[in-house]
Amino acid sequence: MYAPRHVLPDVLPSGLNIVFCGTAAGTVSAARGAYYAHPQNKFWKVLHAVGLTPRLVKPDEYGELPQWGIGLTDIAKHVSGMDRELPAGVLGSEACAALTAKIKAAEPKLLAFTSLNAGRRYLGRAAGPGDSGARIGATRVWLLPSPSPTAGWNWNEAWWRRLAEEARR
Repeated sequence: MYAPRHVLPDVLPSGLNIVFCGTAAGTVSAARGAYYAHPQNKFWKVLHAVGLTPRLVKPDEYGELPQWGIGLTDIAKHVSGMDRELPAGVLGSEACAALTAKIKAAEPKLLAFTSLNAGRRYLGRAAGPGDSGARIGATRVWLLPSPSPTAGWNWNEAWWRRLAEEARR
């Protein structure tokens, strides 16, 4: 049976502090083959600003994140685009169950959804930014405001700072 190729590979070795999870790779990220690759996406800048990386990492250097205890994945691994452009069902129970299995295997301290939409889709309920109260094994689930340029109305770096503080505990 043919399994479709991931748009972006998971970065999920064991022993991580934080795994960041989006809904799906954006159009620019898929085209460039790198996470959070849109030049106006705040992801890489905020990782450095809140002290999660010692320097500003470039999108094509995403494979270096595990040295700082950080991993990456998406709920929908086989499609790309803005959330509203994704095919129906790609963020459904099958994709969420696959994410759960990956997180149970990797056992990071924290799973941080990089958008409220992604976190709400995964949780299946309304939730605001911060610690959702949900767990996957010992992994605590957080929701963050999206760093995407299309979600600027919702941006608040304070939640990213709180996550960084939690990761350092």
